[in-house]
This record gives sequence, C-alpha cells and structure tokens, in this order.
Amino acid sequence: MSLTLFKREWKASWKLLAIFLAVLSLYGGMIVSMFDPKLGESLNMMAESMPQIFAAFNMTDPGVTLLDFVSNYLYGFLLLVFPLVFIALVAVRLVARKTERGSLACLLASPVPRWKLALTQAVMLLTGVLALVAYVAALVIAVGGALFPGELDTGRFLLLNAGLLGLLALFSGLCFFASCLCNTAAGAAGLGAGLCVVFVLIQMIGQVGDKFDWLRYCTPLTLFDRAALVAGESGAVGKFLALYAAGALLYAAGVAVFSRRDLSV
Repeated sequence: MSLTLFKREWKASWKLLAIFLAVLSLYGGMIVSMFDPKLGESLNMMAESMPQIFAAFNMTDPGVTLLDFVSNYLYGFLLLVFPLVFIALVAVRLVARKTERGSLACLLASPVPRWKLALTQAVMLLTGVLALVAYVAALVIAVGGALFPGELDTGRFLLLNAGLLGLLALFSGLCFFASCLCNTAAGAAGLGAGLCVVFVLIQMIGQVGDKFDWLRYCTPLTLFDRAALVAGESGAVGKFLALYAAGALLYAAGVAVFSRRDLSV
C-alpha cells in the first residue's frame, strides 16, 4: 500500500465524509430520541393504514425494545441508502474518474506497482465505510445511553453493526470493481451503484406482500438478517460472513482488473 497516496486520498475525501456523518448524526439522533415503547401502538396504526409503504421500507414492526426500534427504523433503510451514496461517489472518484480525466497518468508513472496503487484505493474506500459504521454505532450507543440508560443491548447492537458492515463491504466491493473495470465515471456508477440500487429495490418489492416474497432471496441483502441478529441467532453470523467474503472477492477482482488493464493515459 502507498501511504502517500492513501493520505492524499483521505485529504480529498474527508469533507464528503464529514457531510455524510453530519446527515447520519441528524437522522440517527432523531430516531433514537423518538423511541418510546408506548409509541409502538401509534406506529402500528400508521403501518396498518399504509401497509405497503411501511413494508417496502421495512418499518412494519417498531418492536418493544430500543434495539428493535433502531434496527427497524434506522438499519432497515437509511443506513443502507446513505452509505451507498457515499460509497458510489468515492469509488467512482478513486479510479474511474481519474481514468476518464487522464489524471491517472501521474500515478502510473510513479515507481509504485499498479496492484499497490489499486490496493491503496481499495483500503481508502474500506476505511471510509468503516468510519461511517463505527461513527453511527458510537452515536446510537451514546445517545441511547444518555436518553434511555440500560435500554440498549450493546452486544447484539454491535453484532447488528457487524452485519451492516458486511453488507456495505459487498456494496463497496462491487462499486470498486466497477470503477476499476470502466473507463468513464458514468459507466462505473451505472454498473456498480446501479446494481446495488437494483438490489435494494428488489428487496423493497419483496417486502411488500406475500406475492413477491420470493424476490427477497434474489439479492445479497437477505444475508443481512437484522431480525436474526437482534434475536442473537448464531446462523445470522454465518450469513453476514458470506457478505464479507463476497466483498473481499470483489475487491480482489478490482485490483486484478486494474493491474492488467490496457490503460490509455
């Protein structure tokens, strides 16, 4: 890994990361503060009045604990979409946009091997994703501990975050692979982020009703089994470990493709 390149990329990305952390702070803090076991009845009434909309966003069951509430209303949709946008923007900028604009030439002219350059960009993207998940986890623990002392099962909550990180590792691996494969930023975004968005949409449709229930098993999102993680089921760990494995393979494929491509720069 090139430490110099890593530092330069972080310097170019920290403002974007700060914006997403600020947005997630707003939503995360607001959702945790909304927790009230008595609120469940009202939310259930709203879900009954708009069942398909609530089901699509996986918000049909507020649960009875703070962990249930956060898992459903924060980890069911918001912490998939916002990090995905961040991942798509950073992944495209790290490789595909440099290829498109010709700025990759100065990197290729350096004595650093191609695989090391690609590995550095991959680590940069992964550390950004890790920073997002770690920050949100710390935020929820801090706000939950301040407002509802003793209500959050920290062990299972951290397990939930490990599952989320696995899913985002897969998303980021796919976006990174697309960025290494494509010559244009638009092509990389369309392939990588486009596929991730399709996965999310299919998952949403699969949650609407029994008729489309089978669609949930057509995307990798089903391996992030929030309900099982919250319940402490051991099988859920094996599922999200598969996400880590798939993400690692995609990152490795991206590094390999970048190292062997005939780049006209």
